[in-house]
Amino acid sequence: MVMPPRPTFLTTRLTPLFSSLFSHSQYPYFSFNSNTPSFFLRNATRTLTTITSSSSSSSSRRAFSRYRKSQSHRLSTLAEPSAVKLSAKARRRIARGSPEAILKHKLDECSKTGDLVEALRLYDDARNDGVLMNLDHYNKLLYLCAVSDLGLKKGMDIFQQMLIDRVLPNEATFTNAARLAAAKNDPDMAFELLKRMKDFAILPKLRSYGPALYGFCKEGDADKAYEVDADMIRSGIAAEESELCALLEVSVSSNREDKVYEMLQRLRTTVRQVSESTFEVIESWFSKEFAAKIGEKNWDVNRIRKGIERGGGGWHGQGWLGSGEWKVAKTNVNQDGQCLSCGEKLVSIDIDPRETEKFADSLSILACKKDAKLGFIHFKKWLKQHGPFDAVVDGANMGLADGQHFSFARLRFAVEELRQMSPTKRLPLIILHVNRVTGGPALNPNNRRLIESWKKNGILYATPQGSNDDWYWLYAAVRCKCLLLTNDEMRDHLFQLLGSSFFPRWKEKHQVRVSTSTGKPVLVLPPCYSIVIQESENGNWHVPSVTGDDLDIPRKWLCASRSRKNSLHNLWKSTSATDDT
Repeated sequence: MVMPPRPTFLTTRLTPLFSSLFSHSQYPYFSFNSNTPSFFLRNATRTLTTITSSSSSSSSRRAFSRYRKSQSHRLSTLAEPSAVKLSAKARRRIARGSPEAILKHKLDECSKTGDLVEALRLYDDARNDGVLMNLDHYNKLLYLCAVSDLGLKKGMDIFQQMLIDRVLPNEATFTNAARLAAAKNDPDMAFELLKRMKDFAILPKLRSYGPALYGFCKEGDADKAYEVDADMIRSGIAAEESELCALLEVSVSSNREDKVYEMLQRLRTTVRQVSESTFEVIESWFSKEFAAKIGEKNWDVNRIRKGIERGGGGWHGQGWLGSGEWKVAKTNVNQDGQCLSCGEKLVSIDIDPRETEKFADSLSILACKKDAKLGFIHFKKWLKQHGPFDAVVDGANMGLADGQHFSFARLRFAVEELRQMSPTKRLPLIILHVNRVTGGPALNPNNRRLIESWKKNGILYATPQGSNDDWYWLYAAVRCKCLLLTNDEMRDHLFQLLGSSFFPRWKEKHQVRVSTSTGKPVLVLPPCYSIVIQESENGNWHVPSVTGDDLDIPRKWLCASRSRKNSLHNLWKSTSATDDT
């Protein structure tokens, strides 16, 4: 006698919302254990249950693999061409006019507009007309159902039908199903679906964790939220500000001071500057009576010093320091880095030279993949021959200061200003696309003479046709370890490809901007301190908020400080006094 799979978490936790389903024999790979209730089906699929609860998981996976092959064969059979040979163009035209393609197009429109009512009508019509629905159809429907109260119950029915139709799920399917579970206030099931996704060898994304994580945080279940977070870390997925803010908030509300400290450190390394909502959560922690009771009164000075040295400055990572009520203030920091509330001076956090070299190498590899390879290789050789430079200028950005008309006069002003600032009084490197130096305003005799003088001095590089000059000026500035003059905030797709926590740190310490708020252009140098969450040697905290692109609007900081009675500052003073005697 073959014993059924041992009951899993599903058998004891989840509430059934469907009244019936289908037998194991009829649907062998998407069938359901008779003992297992589920939020989306009365019985959990034998495939899902067996994979996680049976000792013969490898055989289950082999069966699942065979099913994938059978599905592929079934679809290829449906798509077999008739005896009449058709051109590829003709087949595409026929495909676009098929009921399946028309349904996909209409569901795409519903998805864009959020029109669930119309999407459900299309679904019902498709079922009645016998349209062969595929994964994309179902995912669009599940997505719409997951973001609407109206669609919750219908979403369960659609998911059931998808399994009946033997349509293989993917990451989007599981994520939308998890959203449905979370919308029913069932984060446990959302987390279970996440685990089952892995059993199908489907890699989760950051969005896959959201339903369970936010659901547990909303319920105030900190331990389960931390469990989801730990699973995310094991999967190699980095939480972003939204997830960290949710974890921080549940930690604050449950008085988990160690976790609050951890989340602040993770925000420091991941986000650096926080949004208004995160700002308020951090403020709420320091304003709590409980927070006043937390902290080490007498700490090891050398331990704190070593922590700061290891971290490169700006934090020590040794836990809460000091005792007593926190003084919390929304304040500003002056150009010298001094907090206008507590008077502490913020520090400039070092960048490891090895990180810079590694980043320059990764830039070169990306540029060769995404840009005109031979052109970029030639530039690297040219830079090695003519460099290094004290500064690099994004010529197009500086010349198009008004966004419409290119001005060599504006560019010349920026170049001369940088020259005056240079310790060696050397002219900066100017990067311009070849079209900028061969046509348009470049044909003006005065501008032509200026261009020739820059070329003669070896400070102008014209990027070739088909290239993106952004790669060139960024690589040159990183490789030369010098200043970069541009008002480009570097947020578009090209810079997102860099995908590195190093880039915002480098940008903060090297980007020079031009401000025209006073009517006359003025160069704005990088700040002398790091705009990042800082934990001081006295146990004080400074948290910067995100600002817009307007350089004249001061950044808001949160300052949380304590009395210096038992501070490291006084311990140092007393130690020095003892040494003097």
